[in-house]
Amino acid sequence: MRSPIFPRDRVTVMGVLNMTPDSFSDGGRFASHDGFDVDAVVATALAMQRAGAHLLDVGGESTRPGAAELPAEAEIARVVPVLEALAKATQLPLSIDTRKAAVARAALAAGARIVNDISGGGFDPGLFAAVAERDAFLVIGHLRGVPATMQDAPHFDDVLAEVSAELAASVAAAEAAGVAAERIAVDPGIGFGKRQRDNLVLLANAGRIGERLDKPVLVGPSRKAFLGRITGDAVDARDVATAAACAVAVFAGANAIRVHDVGAGVRAAQIAAALREARA
Repeated sequence: MRSPIFPRDRVTVMGVLNMTPDSFSDGGRFASHDGFDVDAVVATALAMQRAGAHLLDVGGESTRPGAAELPAEAEIARVVPVLEALAKATQLPLSIDTRKAAVARAALAAGARIVNDISGGGFDPGLFAAVAERDAFLVIGHLRGVPATMQDAPHFDDVLAEVSAELAASVAAAEAAGVAAERIAVDPGIGFGKRQRDNLVLLANAGRIGERLDKPVLVGPSRKAFLGRITGDAVDARDVATAAACAVAVFAGANAIRVHDVGAGVRAAQIAAALREARA
């Protein structure tokens, strides 16, 4: 039986687990002398579960602004052991954060149920087929270009309309490749090839994107640079700002949030959802 990727009767909280040495916020957190400390990852994942996470998102390639592409083989080597361990340790659905079909296939075989593609199929068109083969869930992100150059000179005349239209095109391509419509969610790509105001407009109008596409909307503002430009906080001191941004996005209609600090994210979502219901 099929079920929606993000149920409409809750705000889904996705916890971030990065198996990277160079991610902008938590790169190297789980590094050990011979790779990554899988036991530490599992312990962190269980703490996220206790804090209220509904999903866990595992990434093996940094997609921060300026990041170079990682070969698929190296990405697979980072994420598969972790996914296999997490699948044994927790019942929470696991997501793989990747742009590559080969990585998606390996991750789904290792226990992942969701593929979170920041490029919306733009990097590797074969990714949609990989998702369809396993009848998996899919998060379609918005990104023009690649992380290495995405912040060089981003430009939108109407960011809400353009992002919505480009996401709609990616959704159509995914459904044409065989991904079930009810298994797709979208992400406007906060911080991915966007200017400061673009990020703010997308967060403040998250619900309008969902309405236009008839899809659940995931937002991921966690600890990103646009928050630091407002508050002056360093990257490791942006969890309060993240919670505020998540609360606004949920109040505006977002269905899910992707965060590093799950406990703060859960509380922000609870308050925002209650206020959204009261407004309705």
